[in-house]
Amino acid sequence: MSRLFAKLLGFFSSRTLVGVDKAGNRYFTRKEEVDGIMKEKRRVLFKGEEDPTSIPVEWICWLNGQRKSAPTPEEMAELEAKRERIRQNVAMLKKEEEEQKLANAAHQPSRIIGKDASPNLKSFIKQFPGASDNQNRGSEEASVAVGDESEERTSEPTGSGESFKPGTWQPPA
Repeated sequence: MSRLFAKLLGFFSSRTLVGVDKAGNRYFTRKEEVDGIMKEKRRVLFKGEEDPTSIPVEWICWLNGQRKSAPTPEEMAELEAKRERIRQNVAMLKKEEEEQKLANAAHQPSRIIGKDASPNLKSFIKQFPGASDNQNRGSEEASVAVGDESEERTSEPTGSGESFKPGTWQPPA
């Protein structure tokens, strides 16, 4: 019991205020003995409701030990100004992009595919390799396919390229 009391008393008496963020969260550090070694422990006391998303990135890095020194108010103000400039640039670029889309849409006729107009299937079929060759051969392939069925298939594939013939799969006995 006395050990728990000593820890609580040590937590409240030996902590030093390092800084306060824009949301009013206060950041503390204290020295604590862990396994005979003095270590620095970093803590945050939230103002109001405990919301971890209210902690700025710079303070998160300090809490996790990724930064040696806590962020200064000047650094925080500079980074906030930089973030605001980025937000403004993004908004400006989105506006320019929308204006450009509207300008391009005014110059190009709209292609509406509905019940009256149908998509061009020939251009769709041309996407697939060998599709244009199949249309040209037509009945020749049908006669070749009939001839292929008469040949006995083996379990191993044969040939390569145009002469490739897949084998048949047999389940293990």
